[in-house]
Amino acid sequence: QVQLVESGGGLVQAGGSLRLSCAASGRTFSNYYMGWFRQAPGKGREFVATIRWDGAGTSYQDSVKGRFTISRDNAKNTVYLQMNSLKPEDTAVYYCAARLGLTVVAGLVDYWGQGTQVTVSS
Repeated sequence: QVQLVESGGGLVQAGGSLRLSCAASGRTFSNYYMGWFRQAPGKGREFVATIRWDGAGTSYQDSVKGRFTISRDNAKNTVYLQMNSLKPEDTAVYYCAARLGLTVVAGLVDYWGQGTQVTVSS
C-alpha cells in the first residue's frame, strides 16, 4: 500500500506560479513511476505529466509543455509539479498518482492522492 498526500495548491493570479508536492509513504517510492492528473469542474480527469522511477524520463500534456515541470526526490519520497505562467484554464483539482514499474496513464494507476485545488484568476 502507498499513501499519497498532495500539498501546495491555492489561489493565484494568471501568470503566477505554484509548486505542488506529493509526499509518498508505504512501499519503496523509487520503484514507482509518478504522475500528475487534473480534473476541472464538469470535466473528466486528464493527464498532466509523468516521471520515470529514476527521474530520467518525463512526459507532458501538450497544453502544459514549457510551463510545467515534474521532478522527484527519491530520498524524500516526494514528487513535485512546478507550474509557471499559469492560466485560468489550469484551474482544477490536481491529483498525484503512482504506478509500480510502468509509466502512469489514465486508467492504469495503482494509487491516487486525495487532490489539491488550484485556482487561477484572470
